[in-house]
Amino acid sequence: MLAIFNKGLVNPPEELHSPASLSSSRKPKLPAEIHRDFLSSNPNNAFSIGFGSVASLSYVPLPPQYPSYQRLFCGVDEIYCIFMGSLNNLCSLLRQYGLSKGTNEAMFIIEAYRTLRDRGPYPAHQVLKDLEGSYGFVVYDGKAGSVFAALCADEGVNLFWGIAADGSLVLSDNLKVVKESCAKSFAPFPAGCMFHSEQGLMSFEHPRSKMKAMPRIDSEGAMCGANFKADDQARTSGMPRVGSEVNWALRGRGSTA
Repeated sequence: MLAIFNKGLVNPPEELHSPASLSSSRKPKLPAEIHRDFLSSNPNNAFSIGFGSVASLSYVPLPPQYPSYQRLFCGVDEIYCIFMGSLNNLCSLLRQYGLSKGTNEAMFIIEAYRTLRDRGPYPAHQVLKDLEGSYGFVVYDGKAGSVFAALCADEGVNLFWGIAADGSLVLSDNLKVVKESCAKSFAPFPAGCMFHSEQGLMSFEHPRSKMKAMPRIDSEGAMCGANFKADDQARTSGMPRVGSEVNWALRGRGSTA
């Protein structure tokens, strides 16, 4: 899968930028080139949807012999989700949210996101901790103009992120795609964490801990984008709550938690 979000929509962590990208023999690519290369490398089964110059989502379904690891795509009411992996407790989650048995993981994530955005009584980290399984997902909310991504804590699914030549955020479960797209300005997306375009990177496993960036050095001795982990020694004042009065769609637009 591949998701690209314009720097005007998303402000990725500064630590993902590597000065080594400027001197590397392989330069970061522009979003249009990244998108074109991804589609050309999967000419027969790639699906892609674009949102002007703001965002693009692309994915390649996995063949049936990978039943425990899926790539799913879904779009409902201008909310779009690419989901990777599987949820072991999907049936109980569907009953909890009042959804039909035919709802897959991507459709469920959209409904959970929409519930949090519009009327959720629980903070986002609590909802994510209720998900059992190996998973990663990226949500683009076209109506609110926001991005939400998360990766499970068990490291059963890989997700990588990096910075394109124009500062856009690139996310993919394919390491090769991110390395070739972002040169040295990339890193693994941290397990047990979530990223929201308004609130930044947070740990849902340790919601009161601040995120700490640690420099990455590759085999050539060059500094790459940083690894991130929750710092148990540094505490935040608490995770923001989301609900009917204060929701993700309004964050960063003059509302307060």
